[in-house]
Amino acid sequence: MEKTSYTYLSKACQFVEDHAYARQSEALHRVRSRAEENDLSQGSAVQAEFLHTLALMTHSTSVITVGTGSVVEIMQLIDALGGSGQLTAVDSSAQGIAFIRGLFAGLSDDTQTTLRAVNAPVGVFLPRLNGADYDMIVVSGDAGNYLETFEQAPRLLRDRGVIVFTDVLALASDESNGGVLNPADRSEKALAMRQLLETVQADERFDSTLTATGTGLLIAVKR
Repeated sequence: MEKTSYTYLSKACQFVEDHAYARQSEALHRVRSRAEENDLSQGSAVQAEFLHTLALMTHSTSVITVGTGSVVEIMQLIDALGGSGQLTAVDSSAQGIAFIRGLFAGLSDDTQTTLRAVNAPVGVFLPRLNGADYDMIVVSGDAGNYLETFEQAPRLLRDRGVIVFTDVLALASDESNGGVLNPADRSEKALAMRQLLETVQADERFDSTLTATGTGLLIAVKR
């Protein structure tokens, strides 16, 4: 690819992000601002919009989110459920789960979707859930969340269920030094994401693809 093409590709990414941000509701903007004021960093607007669309495309009725206070994405997924089904947010951080619980309390009168906020490590909570009961799992946050959640995905997901890993390029964390793109980046997240890519893409129980949406999404569909 020529240098000029790379320049336009970079501009295209910024255009797409600005476009998605402008389309978001005032409620989403307020949630993003409040979360960031509470030191809960949020993913890109286009990433959250993509997850919303993917939930609609897969006709998801039962969703699990794993991560550290990714409330903009959670709001988009709740909207995609359309007032039905259930969303379970799993967060091991006290700060993240407190914010999510406050968000859910504010939504209780506006949606019939069952909302659960669980403060527990994924390796403790996910094995307790019923198998083949979920359409979609979204993973974000700490490096340890990813492979532990993927270990449970074949059991938890229904046929054609989807698991989505965010920040797979490991660019969002404070310790990032170029993430997966930089071989010299040996941070915890970069190392974990390299291992995740190898593990998921080698698993014959899933079809998967890596996209550059946000800071990298790895999408795997259970066969």
